[in-house]
Amino acid sequence: MLRFPSVGTDPAHHGDCRACARWLVAQLKAMGLKAGLRETTGQPLVLGRYEPPGGGRRPHVLFYGHYDVQPADPLELWTSPPFEPQIRKGIRGQDAIFARGSADDKGQLMTFLEASRCWLKVHGSLPFRLTVMIEGDEESDPAHIDRFLKAHAREFPADVAFICDTGMWDARTPGIDTRLRGCLGIEFTVTGPKIDLHSGLYGGPVQNPIKAVSRIIAALHDKRGKIAIPGFYDGVRPIPARTRRQWAALKFPAKKFLADVGLGIPAGEQGYSALEQMWARPTAEVNGIHGGYRGPGSKTVLPSEATAKLTFRLVEGQDPKKIRAAFKRFVRALLPADCKVRFDDSGGDSSGISVSAETPWIRAAQSALKAEFGREAVLMGAGYSIPVVESFKKHLKVDSLLTGFGLPDDNAHSPDEKYDVSAFHKGARTWARIIAQFARE
Repeated sequence: MLRFPSVGTDPAHHGDCRACARWLVAQLKAMGLKAGLRETTGQPLVLGRYEPPGGGRRPHVLFYGHYDVQPADPLELWTSPPFEPQIRKGIRGQDAIFARGSADDKGQLMTFLEASRCWLKVHGSLPFRLTVMIEGDEESDPAHIDRFLKAHAREFPADVAFICDTGMWDARTPGIDTRLRGCLGIEFTVTGPKIDLHSGLYGGPVQNPIKAVSRIIAALHDKRGKIAIPGFYDGVRPIPARTRRQWAALKFPAKKFLADVGLGIPAGEQGYSALEQMWARPTAEVNGIHGGYRGPGSKTVLPSEATAKLTFRLVEGQDPKKIRAAFKRFVRALLPADCKVRFDDSGGDSSGISVSAETPWIRAAQSALKAEFGREAVLMGAGYSIPVVESFKKHLKVDSLLTGFGLPDDNAHSPDEKYDVSAFHKGARTWARIIAQFARE
């Protein structure tokens, strides 16, 4: 599976995505599922269905994963070719599978499929109804599967969604995610003069769009790191005191976390720990800024326009549409009178999500993870987004169980992505333990 260069966002690899999807269909059929491809507005969706013999009321589990991967660039930073998987030693001396998609999400989704395949081989049937849904647009545009689910919601009367696209607390301690931040992407372009100008002739009286963009970006946060957009925090609830105590007890090594990426001084919103900032507080980040001359040497030019790309990580209670509108008002209010602005909303948006820790699915996962790892699973938050969780809640009315076996040093989205062999083994064994709990009921 890792040999398919299934980069969903790149049109040059759309054929590879379809080939990977067909390979998955063949795997599901070999397991005994009825499987096929469904067309979407993006890459094809892999669907497999299983009905246990004997009928009766059985839980309906929807398992979700994605076969698309991030682009492998820059290729020169890979130790081995990204789509020629190798098993070799990782930085901790452990055996690891090195390839693009090994952790995100091919290795992860295969833990569940392998557990199900083995269970069927040994026991003959699964103790629940199963729908397997594997998409090819997770890394590019979540709107494709959202539109599909909205149009076909009645086909998926599931009781719960299982998602294996997350990580462990550390290399020895499993985790279950109960919070996800949403994500809103937007860029804005400020235009001043109609063409680039000679800075010696026009410097002074002419508006410089880079200055305008810089001032707007600088005004996004106050001195305490709080976001200054009016109405931005509408709907944001305080972190419960009990939750703050639980997270503090985890003793997250914030200094090492920063040191690992070459930093040493905490930043962000004051009054909140690093975990609280990442798991339960919204952010506004500048992802890119460009304008004017970017070639070698000097060019004395005043640019005609400048652009900034931003993403906002949102928490439960915030409305992405309202945040988008509030940001646009914020930019326009700071725009110099002689400049114009245009916005690009193609970055999409998703809401923050939280899941109750008291569901039977989470309790089953806690028991299975403790049995496999010999440690209690940490109920964690996650600073990233998995937009399909919101889609499942909105269109199918189901909560998601988010348990995965990735680690921070897996280099997901980066060169030399890897997935520990032990994570693959323990992941499959954990899913088998979860299946066993259904079998006992």
